[in-house]
Amino acid sequence: MISSLDFRDPVFLVFLALAPLVFVLARRTNARVDFSSLTLLADSPESWRTRLLIVPPLLLAVAAAALAIALAGPRQGEANTQVYREGIAIMLVVDRSGSMNARDFVQGDQSIDRLQVVQQVLGRFLGTEDGSLGRPDDLVGLVTFARYADSVAPLTLDHSNLIEILGDVSIVTDPDEDGTAVGEGLALGVERLRRHKAKSKVIILLTDGVSNIGDISPGQAADLAAANNIKVYAVGAGRTGYAPFPVEWRGKTVLRKAYVELDERTLEDIAQRTAGQYFHAENIDGLAQVYEEIDELERSEIVEVRYMQYEEFFAYFAWTALVLIMLATLIGQSLLRRLP
Repeated sequence: MISSLDFRDPVFLVFLALAPLVFVLARRTNARVDFSSLTLLADSPESWRTRLLIVPPLLLAVAAAALAIALAGPRQGEANTQVYREGIAIMLVVDRSGSMNARDFVQGDQSIDRLQVVQQVLGRFLGTEDGSLGRPDDLVGLVTFARYADSVAPLTLDHSNLIEILGDVSIVTDPDEDGTAVGEGLALGVERLRRHKAKSKVIILLTDGVSNIGDISPGQAADLAAANNIKVYAVGAGRTGYAPFPVEWRGKTVLRKAYVELDERTLEDIAQRTAGQYFHAENIDGLAQVYEEIDELERSEIVEVRYMQYEEFFAYFAWTALVLIMLATLIGQSLLRRLP
């Protein structure tokens, strides 16, 4: 719905009061011719030039009013733009604990950490701005977790910004913040979804380890999701065994193997309790395939209210004022020029 014209800085409208003053000052003149008597001129008819002398001051007064309006920032916008799309509400819940630094996923001839792989795959899952790839009709949000869970991005259709936010997520380096609180991450994802009006709500939970901390267990979080009709697709990245990790040794970064464990049984239980599905990915291609399968989810109508977008009219009033000033000056210095 198009709203009526409003102003970005309405305080400048006080300058409208100066328009009458400009009119009065523009009509004043210090030019004077002395006559002994005005009797002879009293009965003479008023010429058209005399009648039009009011025009330049009037134009300047209108120009002053136009400038005041331009400074106030006139604009017109859509107060409530509601976008209806066929999609679902998805919350991505991503592990960023220290184990995600394992370098067992290989891209080309270079090993990269698991989080980088997840970021790349989720970027393709979310798609491009023009909607040629991914799920442009879905509301998607982001929660990350290690020892603590964080709500990083709310549900949004702006996937380009969400991809940028996802790219800024990093693996924890502080031992006091490290850990794998699967239950906490899942519960926070449920909290962000449960009040939304979408008919279909889904959490895509990704972890590469074992839940080892947190006040909420994975089972409790799964029951909470089921109670709110939220389906959980659990994704286990990597495998149980030894994986290379980067360590500092004699001023250089080298890879050394460390034991990692993936708790697939817990992830399968979460998926089962919520009528979801469990997926396992041991490499980049496998992880990409997982999200391609998840891409076949059902769809339902959702609504997003966007921020107001305005059409600015500053330039129209500014140009009007400029033209009126030029016109008043031109007329006043030519056709209606006063002498002496």
